[in-house]
Amino acid sequence: MGSRIAQHIKELTEDLRRDWQLYVLLLPMLVWFLLFLYKPMEGLQIAFKDFSPFRGVAGSPWVGFDNFRTLLDDQIFIRAFINTIAISGLGLIFAFPVPIILALMFNELQSEVGRRFSQTVVYLPHFISVVIVAGIVINLLSPTTGVVNLLLSSLGFDPIYFLTQPEWFRTVFIGSNVWKEAGFESIVYLAAIAGISPTLYESARVDGASRLQMMWRITLPCILPTIIIMLIIRIGNLVEVGFEFIILLYQPATYRTADVVSTYVYRTGLQGTQYDLATAAGLFNAVIAFALVFTANRISRKVSSTSLW
Repeated sequence: MGSRIAQHIKELTEDLRRDWQLYVLLLPMLVWFLLFLYKPMEGLQIAFKDFSPFRGVAGSPWVGFDNFRTLLDDQIFIRAFINTIAISGLGLIFAFPVPIILALMFNELQSEVGRRFSQTVVYLPHFISVVIVAGIVINLLSPTTGVVNLLLSSLGFDPIYFLTQPEWFRTVFIGSNVWKEAGFESIVYLAAIAGISPTLYESARVDGASRLQMMWRITLPCILPTIIIMLIIRIGNLVEVGFEFIILLYQPATYRTADVVSTYVYRTGLQGTQYDLATAAGLFNAVIAFALVFTANRISRKVSSTSLW
């Protein structure tokens, strides 16, 4: 064991001596990670303490898992967690395939001008501020002046108060996110498509394959590893929902379907000053996310031989 460790140290030393310029370039990013990602982790101990801002982290007494027991007995937190899974799950079903479909459609466009124009149109919403997008959604869905309700009224339907009815919130939220992010997310799949060898398509044309057959038999199988990797990452984010967008759109009338863990943490921690409960909720979320991505990665590695690690 000692000789093996010594061998690894020797190899590391040789790597550092040979490629020291690359490690110097890497150093600022490592410092950033240490200062802004790993150093703040010491604050996670608040989740296991009866935290008081006046006593500080070190002076607050340990309470073990009491904060987590309180969370699991809190029906509001349970509702927020279920809403988080529901919104993310629906987004996985309905939103995840959209960038893939867009990438396949862009790849099939023959006109270079048409392709660039279409890509610009669908990429543009990504660069619009979340606040502006929320304002657009609120104005579009306004029960009195919104375009959607004016159209419904012209067709003889009653106006719908989309943002005050809990049953509509998830549809509005997921649809808005698809419009904002699907185009930009398609870049990953377009890059994967660009890496496919043209000889595969040329051979298929010689054999008389149609464009649809080439897309189904060549394009999709070649980008499948990329799709699987993106799916694993998306599963790992099942317990993470866009905090800012929900804060801007939800209201007490829609808490039943709109309140998620991140908004619960915001209300409990920043508004209610229960920092220990808020930290416990965030840590609980992180553990669940790690378990999801670890499980999805193992299943993917066994089924398709593609995985993150």
